[in-house]
Amino acid sequence: MSVAPNPRPHSDAVRTQRTRTAWLRDDFVDRTRARTATLNQLLLGTVVFALGVLIALGPFEGDEVLLFTGVVVIFVVTGATLVIPWNRIPFGWVAVVPAIDIVAITMMQIAAPGSAFGLLWIFPTTWLASGFGLLGMFAVIVSVAGIVSVLMAISASQVTYSTLLVPLVLFAVAVTSHLNARRSDAQRTLLAKQARLLGRVLERTRRQEQVVTEVLDAVDFGVIRVTADGNIAVTNEAHARLQHAVGDDDEDAAPPAFRDDGVTRLPADELPLERALRGEAFESQLVWFGIEPGPRQALSITARRLTDSSGTDVGAVVVSRDVTSELTALRARDDLVASVSHELRTPLTSILGYLDLAIEDPDVPDHVRANLDIAERNAERLLRIVADILAASSSSSSSVEASIAPRSLDARDVVHASVEALMPRAQSRAITIDTGGLEEAMLWADPLRIRQVIDNLLSNAIAYNRDGGTVFVGTTTDGTSSWILVRDTGVGISEADRSRLFQRYYQAGAPRRAGTGLGLAITRDIVRAHGGELGLHSSPGVGSTFVVKLPASSPDAPDAPAEGSTS
Repeated sequence: MSVAPNPRPHSDAVRTQRTRTAWLRDDFVDRTRARTATLNQLLLGTVVFALGVLIALGPFEGDEVLLFTGVVVIFVVTGATLVIPWNRIPFGWVAVVPAIDIVAITMMQIAAPGSAFGLLWIFPTTWLASGFGLLGMFAVIVSVAGIVSVLMAISASQVTYSTLLVPLVLFAVAVTSHLNARRSDAQRTLLAKQARLLGRVLERTRRQEQVVTEVLDAVDFGVIRVTADGNIAVTNEAHARLQHAVGDDDEDAAPPAFRDDGVTRLPADELPLERALRGEAFESQLVWFGIEPGPRQALSITARRLTDSSGTDVGAVVVSRDVTSELTALRARDDLVASVSHELRTPLTSILGYLDLAIEDPDVPDHVRANLDIAERNAERLLRIVADILAASSSSSSSVEASIAPRSLDARDVVHASVEALMPRAQSRAITIDTGGLEEAMLWADPLRIRQVIDNLLSNAIAYNRDGGTVFVGTTTDGTSSWILVRDTGVGISEADRSRLFQRYYQAGAPRRAGTGLGLAITRDIVRAHGGELGLHSSPGVGSTFVVKLPASSPDAPDAPAEGSTS
């Protein structure tokens, strides 16, 4: 599941980038000048060679010696451009080559005045105008214009449109070449700036990536970055370390995974990473790795989906955290609490027995019997607290279900009995319990367990209510399900408390807190054991409403008649 880092591709990428951006360094040798001189001269030499072959194959009227001299000069200069290291000599010396070409072409034009050899001036004209800026452009224009004027004076021919066409064409070519060269230089400069900017951005990005990688490898929780197409893009060392902490010698083999109960094997398609690759998001999935009696490890794994600025899903981040020590500590705490609570039940039961005997003794004075009644009530309350702690600390998830003996009963009777028992506590704070919402509502449930649920909800509604407030209770049914409602006008429950309200030993921050913080946790377990649901609606400063949904009849005998009620 982990992806090991591979330093070799990173090194290859760095070398490639250095090669591509080497021309940006100050010590980089620019060979453009040598290539330009060689290509321009080879092009002119090739054209002159082709013209020489055509002249040799056909009749020629003119000065053959002068023509041959001009051709030889061009060939010699072409050969010289191939051997001279132009990058090692000053830039201005390159202009000597097109200047010599102009002289050689002039010799060829003089050798055949009526020919079109003068068009070869285009090659050195283009070279000088594009490679040497305004100076080169004006130099070539002046040179060609002077040469054409001298040739016209020597031949003493009349000036015609065709005579002026060659210098005009050369002037246009020189201007066009100069402008194109300026444009190319501007584009090259812009590209160089952009390349340097991109190089700095790339280097900064690499540094940031390196920092992020070092930070991810330093933390003790696993991190995986999943792309939108389901591929793993980034993973840190902690992920692989956590996955194989309890594995065997084969590092490529992942240890077996189990559900949060540590017993049920987790299917391959329910593994956290597989779920994240399918596009799912989840929170704190607990997975046990390893098989007893060997070392085992518990990981809490969370997957969060990522979106871009347009709301498109761009992948996910999977974070895994080792919670083995936490779960071991919680289990040890529950075992200790259960052991202590179990030891307390026997003496409490004995105390209650002797209190009953003392209260029933006719020789006990009334004022002593009143004191014994108070002691008995407190002893019974302490026994209920011990029972709650034992139920909450039980390591078996089926302990509540195993203690349920359901039968058909009317929810109204259970609620009335609970209201009567808690009425003195409500009256002590001038709290009214409104039972006007009670309707006939049959339940298929354990009467003792449902009484425990209602007692917990009513006790909280009174404890967290305002002095002089009201508690509304109600029951209703639709024939299939029945509902029990308990609503108060108290302080309400904040969003932070609401998310942890059903955790064991948790007490919401409100006045008159009392008890163990187990009431709502046990209430929810009892409701779920009956196949029901416990709902909560609360607003801070307004009050809270708890709704218990339970089956109205037995699944096997939905129309079974009621067998009575409980008090």
